[in-house]
Amino acid sequence: MKLCRKLFGGLTLSWPVIIIGAVLAGVYTALMAILDVTHNTSFITITATFEVWIFFGILIIMNSKSNKESALKCFVFFLISQPLVYLVQVPFSQMGWGLFQYYGYWFAWTVFCLPMGYIGYFMKKDKWWGYLILFPMIAAVAYSYLAYLSEFQFAYPRYILICLFCIATLIMYPLCIFHSKKIQIVGLCISLFLIGLVTVIDLCNPPEYSTYIMFNNEENVFDDTYTVTLEDSRYGTVEINHFTEDDAYGIRSHFKHSGKTFLVLKSPSGETTKYSLTIWHYTYDLVKQ
Repeated sequence: MKLCRKLFGGLTLSWPVIIIGAVLAGVYTALMAILDVTHNTSFITITATFEVWIFFGILIIMNSKSNKESALKCFVFFLISQPLVYLVQVPFSQMGWGLFQYYGYWFAWTVFCLPMGYIGYFMKKDKWWGYLILFPMIAAVAYSYLAYLSEFQFAYPRYILICLFCIATLIMYPLCIFHSKKIQIVGLCISLFLIGLVTVIDLCNPPEYSTYIMFNNEENVFDDTYTVTLEDSRYGTVEINHFTEDDAYGIRSHFKHSGKTFLVLKSPSGETTKYSLTIWHYTYDLVKQ
């Protein structure tokens, strides 16, 4: 608990620390986007969703000495870090400077940091309405947990770290930000309820990626007299569908887990064709052997 109090109110975040921290956060996020090894892992999530940035923002708010300081430091931190994310990526991306078309969304949130930082400082007053200020951030983290727990189910053990981060911060925020026992208990109960609710929702609705992965053509000839299977059925099922309008055929997949396997296409005469299949959530790679 001492570490918790030190982290959320006992740090000295001077302006040089804020600027250096913003540069490091921006460069780190850009590297996570550039490096192939981080894709489809917990480390890539900082480039797309808010939960880690919320953590940074709350640290700044809780270690500020006034509403004005909180608002300005949050604003400057994001004003430096967010464009830097795209600037570092420019030499490594085919889009080049075109990457900055995505910055508009994050710039809007950067501007919004001014009122958020100003209002967020009132959490330090240790009043019940301070939790109401915190709750939108609790809800945002719970929503991230909903998304990444589904990703974890599809690609485990990938995304386990970000799931644990979301759970830890949901529990930590009410306990570390507030000193009032009543607010801590109520806040903790709400967090535990959200964690439990999200977990049940995801477990009762396991993710499935359904798409057409192949159509009959000159290179891949098949019809509904052929059979198609996945060499490892743990990854899901596949089937041949007939489109009567244009008399075409397609192979539709129902993937349940990411990984590598083979798709096997078998003709009525027993001739088989194999395709190497790599599955990710919402994408795949299919190569004829």
